[in-house]
Amino acid sequence: MNSIFKTLLTLLLALAGNSWAQADQAAARTLVNFDETTWGTLLQTGPRPAAYLFTTSYCSTCPDAFAKVRAGTARQAHAIPLAVVMMDVGGTQALRHALHFQGLTQMYAFDGLEAAIRQSVDPQWPNVTPYVVLIDKKGRVQKFIGPPTPKALRAWLG
Repeated sequence: MNSIFKTLLTLLLALAGNSWAQADQAAARTLVNFDETTWGTLLQTGPRPAAYLFTTSYCSTCPDAFAKVRAGTARQAHAIPLAVVMMDVGGTQALRHALHFQGLTQMYAFDGLEAAIRQSVDPQWPNVTPYVVLIDKKGRVQKFIGPPTPKALRAWLG
């Protein structure tokens, strides 16, 4: 980043109540496109255990659901991948939402026909967010509309 842009971003974030460290973490993240083939690849070769929160830019309860999943991983010896998948915006618009999800490790954004991508994730998904998918260390998948219960989080990481 050039110094003028960095200074301006620092000032804007300070006005918004965010620290430079948070802004730097968000800026360092890369956005990965999520198309109809991505979910199958993640299920076959993605990290284990891992959590994926599917959200939209207007989902008011999604940051809280993410925070609950993150809190459930707090006592783990190794960091657990926590991904956010934006369904309705991409590019810089999606990255702006990263500040709502403290501790996320990867940001994805739908790239293609939203309904087809949702079907590739779960044909039974009723298009409700937050939609949380937990994959345990053996590759077993649990799906939740809303945050998982503390019991479900313990079982996922157990």
